[in-house]
Amino acid sequence: MNTQHVTTISTELGISPRQIEAVAALLDEGATVPFISRYRKEATGSLDEVQITAVRDRLSQLAELDSRKEAILVSLEKHGHLNDELKAKVLGADTMAVLEDIYLPYRPKRRTKATIAREKGLEPLALLLMAQEEADVQTAAQGYVDAEKGVADVEEALEGARHIIAETINEDETARSRLRALFAHKAVIVSAVVPGKETDGAKFKDYFDWREPAATVPSHRMLAMRRGEREEVLSLTMLPEETEALEILESLFVKAAGPAGEQVRLAAHDSYKRLLSRSLETELRVSLKERADAEAIRVFADNLRELMLAPPLGAKRVMGVDPGFRTGCKVVCLDRQGKLLHHTAIFPHTGEGQAQKAAETVRQLVDQHKIEAIAIGNGTAGRETETFIRGLGLPGEVVVLMVNESGASIYSASEVAREEFPDHDVTVRGSVSIGRRLMDPLAELVKIDAKSIGVGQYQHDVDQTALKGSLDDVVVSCVNAVGVDLNRASAQLLTYVSGLGPQLAKNIVAHRDANGPFPDRAHLREVPRLGPKAFEQAAGFLRVANSPNPLDASAVHPESYAIVDAMAADLGCTVQELMQDAGLRQRIDIKKYVTDKVGLPTLNDIMAELAKPGRDPRKSFEAFSFGQATEMKDLQPGMQLPGIVTNVTKFGAFVDIGVHQDGLVHVSELADRFVKDPADVVKVQQKVNVTVLEVDLARKRISLSMRSGARNGAADRPSEAKRTPQQKPASPAGKPQGKKPQGQGQAKQPFHNPLAEALGQWSGKKNK
Repeated sequence: MNTQHVTTISTELGISPRQIEAVAALLDEGATVPFISRYRKEATGSLDEVQITAVRDRLSQLAELDSRKEAILVSLEKHGHLNDELKAKVLGADTMAVLEDIYLPYRPKRRTKATIAREKGLEPLALLLMAQEEADVQTAAQGYVDAEKGVADVEEALEGARHIIAETINEDETARSRLRALFAHKAVIVSAVVPGKETDGAKFKDYFDWREPAATVPSHRMLAMRRGEREEVLSLTMLPEETEALEILESLFVKAAGPAGEQVRLAAHDSYKRLLSRSLETELRVSLKERADAEAIRVFADNLRELMLAPPLGAKRVMGVDPGFRTGCKVVCLDRQGKLLHHTAIFPHTGEGQAQKAAETVRQLVDQHKIEAIAIGNGTAGRETETFIRGLGLPGEVVVLMVNESGASIYSASEVAREEFPDHDVTVRGSVSIGRRLMDPLAELVKIDAKSIGVGQYQHDVDQTALKGSLDDVVVSCVNAVGVDLNRASAQLLTYVSGLGPQLAKNIVAHRDANGPFPDRAHLREVPRLGPKAFEQAAGFLRVANSPNPLDASAVHPESYAIVDAMAADLGCTVQELMQDAGLRQRIDIKKYVTDKVGLPTLNDIMAELAKPGRDPRKSFEAFSFGQATEMKDLQPGMQLPGIVTNVTKFGAFVDIGVHQDGLVHVSELADRFVKDPADVVKVQQKVNVTVLEVDLARKRISLSMRSGARNGAADRPSEAKRTPQQKPASPAGKPQGKKPQGQGQAKQPFHNPLAEALGQWSGKKNK
């Protein structure tokens, strides 16, 4: 364990060194984040998953920094530059940027203007000028004029010397550090349209003439402008005021007012314009991209968590319907375990005769398979199909519900779906997915690549490796928080259980298929290649409903069974009686069972599990129905409708109101108060009431509001001009302070259209 790393992380995260050391040790032993959080609270001081993940990720970043240090030391030694002082500086670097600054003067270079000047023998002249002593510059330079070496005259000698000085300034640690701080705090992003791209790039219109401080640019705007640049619609610069940068360099390097000092001043200006500004702008771009990526990934992860932990309907007999107009609706019937019993197609929207036949088919299937709920996909023809089925006069106990089918088509064409339903086409698989998603969203969504679930913000523009890692963490966290039925779970669901993975998950399913259901947790040890470590990590998150040991259906880990047995023995009852009788549990003094390895945190968790064994942390399922509007043309400003939040971004929330296109509630319309982060107000899958503000049929865009003023009528809402600072929507960008950057034209702040923030990432259509 690197003690310096422990100290660094402790300072950054506000976690004690002992806790960090414990987490690091457990991770090195192969423990997973959910396992450490749930079953090793005594070791970590009850750190939660977020804190443990932060420690894990920071340890990884610091290990990467150490790896780079080792590579640099090898390079320095190979080229004869390494000494004790330089080695100490390399080992003491606390960031990658500082490390690279140290290495920059020694890094093997391509042939530069400075190296060419050195080849011409001009380095002594450069050193003479840098000293800035009283000297005749012209006379000194005359001594380096040599036609054979390619130095034709005095001016060419001075120019070569300035190139050497410029490179020296570019490689100076102090100069780079001070300029890096200037870029970080005062750089201004200036976006302009590429001439001739005004029409083709209309979706980026808000950024055709735009400027704002780089330090405060929101992630979604940064990603939008970068996308515009990548599509060659926008040109971007990210620079501070040039005069401030030059003043910094002059203060560091110009020490005299004479001719030599003037040569150094010219070299400093050249160094900034030709080398430093480009290098540091690139660094800033990378930094802003990383910051924007991190924020966008966080938004996606938060949304995914809400979606995956959506309330399940539970084990019901379900009819799944994938709606369609011309091609008909694909219908499947599933038993309470989600097994496919029957499939067919109906055509309720292609004529009166077909509609009657479809009605008869649905009624017959509902009766034949004792259907308890009907799940209808919310894509094309979804609302029309819902209206049709609701009008069939089905038994009152049959619940009809719309289901978000985002990603269903991805699943239906996947290898997982082909393995599960090799004899059925994609339409049947998609309908099964819709039905199962109502029964248990988590169990079904794990079969789909998380990036294909439409709850992200610019997810295709961010670092894909970082995105996958974060989303995998969310899926693992959700699966283990809920727990998994060992005898019913698919291989895909088992894959995300702590300590398992794709191969062990397949081995578990194969063993289950060959030998029948697992009678208890202990028999999990019989699965090929599932060793003691994997059992330790996984067992507590797997449930066996009908095991002889009732603890197998709970989150109590097998390593703690002996504690519960001792509690029951001390009370003269069975474990089953202890779990069923609150009076018995109240008689337990848990302090009696504290040992050197088991403390009060674990004992409190055990008591909670005994009270509610295997408790599902998800909320109870509540039925939801959309309003009367089924198409955009039905909408009128002022209409109040129920909706479900489908996506939360930094600029607002998208809400499904049942008309095939999600509407946008801009951040300024989420509440009567100022809202900095939409996630503070709404979550994915949350049921909300909204008011229609504007409908753009041509572009298929709907503007919505959740403000009470909107419900009371537009006349009661304060205008943009009259709102107080707390009421007024956050400006899309503030004008930067100080002078405009040198060489950049005056840029205007366009009027802020609330829908504009969605440009580049929102098509206004459902994702299927």
